[in-house]
Formats: sequence, C-alpha cells, structure tokens
Amino acid sequence: MKKLKHEAALLKKAVEIGEKYAINRGFKGFASTNSAKDKVESLYRLLVSDKQIQPLAVDFEDQPNMKHKLALWIAKKLPEGHPLLAD
Repeated sequence: MKKLKHEAALLKKAVEIGEKYAINRGFKGFASTNSAKDKVESLYRLLVSDKQIQPLAVDFEDQPNMKHKLALWIAKKLPEGHPLLAD
C-alpha cells in the first residue's frame, strides 16, 4: 500500500463528502460523539455495499487500509487540478 502525498487531508475530505453522500442516501448524519474510527468504518461499509469502492480482503479489513481506501475514493472523485492532488 503506497501512501498518498496528502492522505490525511484526503481522508478528512472523504469523511466530509462521505457523510453528505450517506445523508443523501437517507442515513442520519454522524453525531458529535461518533469517533473518527466509527465514521471511517461506517463510510467504508456503505461505499462497499453501494459498489462505489472495491472491498478489501477480509484479512486486510483494518483501520489503516479502510482509511487508505477512502482517500483513494475521494482522490478519484476530485476534479483535476485540485490542490490535494498536486504532487
């Protein structure tokens, strides 16, 4: 797994956009008491069930890999030339 240059910022953006996606799908938004770990796992599972991202192998379903998958997902959705995609 090759780390992306702005992976932390991409993950933050993915959680932000992912929450809006979940709300549009009819889910309730995250409470302020939800941990970042819970948000990442919930969004990962939602995107997998909606076939937006390829699921990880069961052996690799852990937080770092889920975070990386979400960062890759949002990197593909951002428009070309976005500051988070700059090398």
